Amino acid sequence: MSHKSPLLTLLIFGVLGSLNLNAQSLKVLVVKNTNNNLDNKFYQNNRAPLLKNHFIKLPIGSIKPVGWLKNALNLQKNGLTGNLGEISIWLSKEDNAWLHKDGKGKYGWEELPYWLKGYANIGYMLNDQKMISEARFWLNAAINNQRPDGDFGPLVEKGEGKRDLWTNMPMLWCLQAYYEYSGDKRVIDMMTKYFKWQLSIPDEKLLEDYWEKSRGGDNIVSIYWLYNRTGDKFLLDLATKIDKNTSDWRQKNNLPNWHNVNIAQCFREPATYYLQSHNKSDLEASYNNQKLIRDIYGQVPGGMFGGDENSRKGYDDPRQAVETCGMVEQMTSDQMMLSMTGDTYWAENCEDVAFNTFSAAFKPDYKALRYLTAPNMVISDAKNHHPGIDNTGPFLMMNPFSSRCCQHNHAAGWVYYAENTWMATPDNGIAAQLYAESSVTARVGSGTKITINQVSKYPFEDRISLSITTPKPVAFPLYLRIPAWCKNPKVKINGKELSINAHIGGYIKLDNLWKNGDKIALQFPMNLVLRAWEKNKNSVSVNYGPLTYSLKIDENYVEKDSKETAIGDSRWQNGADPKKWPSYEIHPKTDWNYGLVIDKSNIEKSFSVIKKQWPKDNNPFTNTNAPIEIKAKGKLIPEWKIDQYGLVDVLPKSPLNSKETAKEITLVPMGGARLRISAFPIVN
Repeated sequence: MSHKSPLLTLLIFGVLGSLNLNAQSLKVLVVKNTNNNLDNKFYQNNRAPLLKNHFIKLPIGSIKPVGWLKNALNLQKNGLTGNLGEISIWLSKEDNAWLHKDGKGKYGWEELPYWLKGYANIGYMLNDQKMISEARFWLNAAINNQRPDGDFGPLVEKGEGKRDLWTNMPMLWCLQAYYEYSGDKRVIDMMTKYFKWQLSIPDEKLLEDYWEKSRGGDNIVSIYWLYNRTGDKFLLDLATKIDKNTSDWRQKNNLPNWHNVNIAQCFREPATYYLQSHNKSDLEASYNNQKLIRDIYGQVPGGMFGGDENSRKGYDDPRQAVETCGMVEQMTSDQMMLSMTGDTYWAENCEDVAFNTFSAAFKPDYKALRYLTAPNMVISDAKNHHPGIDNTGPFLMMNPFSSRCCQHNHAAGWVYYAENTWMATPDNGIAAQLYAESSVTARVGSGTKITINQVSKYPFEDRISLSITTPKPVAFPLYLRIPAWCKNPKVKINGKELSINAHIGGYIKLDNLWKNGDKIALQFPMNLVLRAWEKNKNSVSVNYGPLTYSLKIDENYVEKDSKETAIGDSRWQNGADPKKWPSYEIHPKTDWNYGLVIDKSNIEKSFSVIKKQWPKDNNPFTNTNAPIEIKAKGKLIPEWKIDQYGLVDVLPKSPLNSKETAKEITLVPMGGARLRISAFPIVN
């Protein structure tokens, strides 16, 4: 992996041409970034002295997902996310600290806001009144139970007088989303009082506990969000105070801790504060954090890194897993870094995690999830696999009753992704960032409200159709992100093909006087690419467009009792029915220990891409439904077995010899394979 820090100025690599379409003058450019010195007239960018973002997140409700992405949200609504209130003791309305002004109660920490930040936003996005009403119950409780000093939420202390602020950081994000959806001014008043109280905390008692100290960057995000709406100068002083007391994420060759979720969530803290400090070393620190963890533990496909609970020296094989929480936080960080820097690297990484890792952490119906998922994973059961993985207990089980953090936090993964598919630009335009079938409504140009409908089966197909609905002709720039893997993008406007020389990546910028009914046809031709992991036994992974492909392993789901197979710190409500919400082991029914036989001089000869019918249930992330398969040649490696810990053994070093006969094997999208080999040995 390699990436460079963004140049925080507009880089235009050349006017690629202008042509006359329907008597309109169209300017076509490929740009590396937007000009963040401009002011969007309709959407809130950062106030001075904060540096402006290169892209601006649109208000909740602006984007409506369609196709497989909407289906994923509906599966979550009808699955674990939408029904967690009847399972999780942490969402109980009895003895819950979130419901009491004194902050006292048996239940009350991160779990409720972890769940709410996804649950509520899914409700807003799907316009589901039942979900919105339930979300308001908890949000009203948080607002109405604010204490006279400004503090709110569960009164948790980690040492005398050392108030644990982590409990409130995710709830602040819930309140911000609610304000953007509803305009409820109580949120502004509440957050202002709360941050004034935070400013009064002595440094020696601020952010002293492990979790809050690691995650102070999330607090700064909320401070800046409020500052952009009120301009209260004390908020900048508070941000500096929080940054000073947060763990040091600016170390050149080290991290303050190696917990996978902390890394995915907190590596961006210096870049966040860079908006205020203007010190480029802060921005570089976040890039360095991303590079460091991936250089050591991330030499694997799927966009993540070997973390289990914590990344450990010597444990860097593709069998090392990452928490579902870590995936959600990495995707969220990628979206925020994309907005702040305009660097398309972050969109690429977000897609990699979403398409190739996150979706495989769940049963296809989203009614159970597992704590840990790895690139190479050939058994998913209730056994204790420690010390092969860092965690002790049934951490590979698909269990709806398990894991507290991931059980609740997973809810935000797809809905945050959907919210960032489109972004506003400083020049009153709009940008397609994370391609997925959707509809976006936004103000552009001089203030005209337009809608762009996107029709696509991306990432499973390479064609994307956009159509513009506008009440009158309106001039604005439309930015189209060029995927890094695409070397020859094609663009047509109203059937006329443009000349695009986009080998430099970045964005295709179409500056035009757009009319109602204008149509843009995109094609991002996909090619087979073999990705080499020299630092990991010379293994390889197979990519086709944004998707990585895994060996198709027939999966045998074995139903188990959710209570009996839950992780030790799990808690559930008395009425929770494990028969209604069972857990599952997944065992392989076919051989998994294959190496690839490849003609490196012409990899196209080694693979055949097979395109299949789109699934009727709109759920492409399963082995059965996969709209694309790849046929390859492989040889069994008999010595590559399940090890003493019950895990796939570490990769044998490539290339290796095998006397076995080469066979045709099938590769399927990694994100639909709950059991998978994604990093392959090469066999002569």
